[in-house]
Amino acid sequence: MRMRVGIGQDSHRFLPEGSTKLCVVGGVIFEGVPGLSADSDGDVVFHAICNAITSITHVPILGGIAIDLCHKDGITDSQVYLERALETLGDHKIEHVALTIEGKRPRFQKKIPEMRTKIAQVMSLDMDQVGITITSGDGLTDFGLGEGLQCFCVLTTVKK
Repeated sequence: MRMRVGIGQDSHRFLPEGSTKLCVVGGVIFEGVPGLSADSDGDVVFHAICNAITSITHVPILGGIAIDLCHKDGITDSQVYLERALETLGDHKIEHVALTIEGKRPRFQKKIPEMRTKIAQVMSLDMDQVGITITSGDGLTDFGLGEGLQCFCVLTTVKK
């Protein structure tokens, strides 16, 4: 098969107000909101991309490689997990990554260019290969109520 499409999702609740853990989304720090509850930095964007890669390669990144990196080596930076996931693609190269983030907070709009730049850099892509949309959730889910963040990812690859 020449082209493959991977779908990934991830979600985490915010830690209680006053937590000192940083909120990291798409490799970018967001001030004014608590960090996300996770063994790692809880970056839902990088985690959703890892899960999309797993759906293509069948290699368990978050359920396997990241757990070992976190618990054995103390590595909690989700960028490292994503870099490891990218190594599993073998003879497939990424053509496009599309992300939808759901959450009432933080306000993302002004940081979308910075997030796209960071994701493109980590994944060795051009910025036009990275798309990000944001939805508030309109108060219909826990994410829309501001209790956490959720991210969906669709990733397309082609055989080199």
